[in-house]
Amino acid sequence: MTVERTTHDKTAGEIVVFLIGMRVNKPWRVDAWAPVFAAMPRMLRELSRDPDSGMLGYRLAIGPDGPLVIQYWRDTESLYGYASDPARAHRPAWSAFFRKARTAPGAVGIWHETYTVAASESVYGDMPASGLAAALGRRVVGAGAERARQRLAS
Repeated sequence: MTVERTTHDKTAGEIVVFLIGMRVNKPWRVDAWAPVFAAMPRMLRELSRDPDSGMLGYRLAIGPDGPLVIQYWRDTESLYGYASDPARAHRPAWSAFFRKARTAPGAVGIWHETYTVAASESVYGDMPASGLAAALGRRVVGAGAERARQRLAS
């Protein structure tokens, strides 16, 4: 039995990994957290339909504090450009969040982390393209890349 081993395509060079999530602190304040929860799918649809946006792909996850999205971006300029563009879905959602936060302090928490990644490594065993491989493309693990150390160095 052979396991198909793949890795992500590293020709993209440096990438940006952006994590964003929310935490419901007051579940009874649905009016405060539901709009935050509903805003992310709209943004992801908008970005996914625009190949020039700079977002390369994303993964949805549930963390110990609630939902989070792992996004892969071409560069920080694309990420920050999207975030600050008043004609795109993010800026109005951000403004609405802060307006609501004044009327329902502490009801919902939001957070994000941004990482510029110069080197990366991945391996997927009998998996469809996911994570970095879905965002950047995938290739079969070949000679000289059997170990994580080798893939990271290449």
